[in-house]
Amino acid sequence: MMLMPDQHTPRRIACLQPSATVILASVGELDRVVACTRYCVDVVPELRISDRIIVADSWNSKAGEIQAARPDLVIAAVPYQEAAVAEILKAGIRFLGLAPRSLNDIYTDIATIAGLVNAEARGASVISDMQEAVEDIRNRAFRLPRKRVFCEEWGKPIIASQPWVAELVKAAGGEFLGQPGSRCSADEVARLDPEVIIAAWCGAGDRVPLARIVSERGWSNTTAVRQAQVYCISDELLNTPAPTLISGLRALAGAIHPAIFGLQPGLRCVTQVPDSQTRQLI
Repeated sequence: MMLMPDQHTPRRIACLQPSATVILASVGELDRVVACTRYCVDVVPELRISDRIIVADSWNSKAGEIQAARPDLVIAAVPYQEAAVAEILKAGIRFLGLAPRSLNDIYTDIATIAGLVNAEARGASVISDMQEAVEDIRNRAFRLPRKRVFCEEWGKPIIASQPWVAELVKAAGGEFLGQPGSRCSADEVARLDPEVIIAAWCGAGDRVPLARIVSERGWSNTTAVRQAQVYCISDELLNTPAPTLISGLRALAGAIHPAIFGLQPGLRCVTQVPDSQTRQLI
């Protein structure tokens, strides 16, 4: 395979989305990142001991703070500030905008970013490893009962998780309830009677107040609550469209079929939601 001369590859990359930072780290090119968001630091711990410039995320970014890092490539994801992008392009800085919806889109983003930094082989290896991990969980869950799963990425309003999460839920032995990426009401979810409820709120880590929201939404009589299958998954494991999704897949499998997959890292279970007065978390 003929590689691009290194002088033609970006050396100073500003990542406005954690997924881009994770992808660059996964292909061994984290040294090219000169600016990133605080959310990138959460999901790539080695950034905590670096002197990289911390900038706002895609939606809140300002052209001035990005340009201060002197990047030769800016990577962002929808939704992003069009005004900031226009200023970046006017300054002659290359811009890559990501908009993944499916796992295949994510694989394409990995291949694209890897190609930009002359790491095609490592990118292909990362994609292959992800695909093998998905197939491994899919094969282990294939003959297990399909459980109705409601998984949300935000709570006010309630927004169902993205389409790639729906794919992972299916691979982990579940049936994804609702329309991925769309708003829905608490009553709608109650009528669907999920057997498993999962919350992974964007930017919340694993700090979703599950016991309280389940009680407030009138979900106490759902099968999920009665069978103690109400969970929080650390949001970076499901909401970062990057190799970290494999840890999210394993957490989903542990939530849907705990007897088979066990309690996985990043998975927190609410063992009791009797009323608004008594809550017990583990």
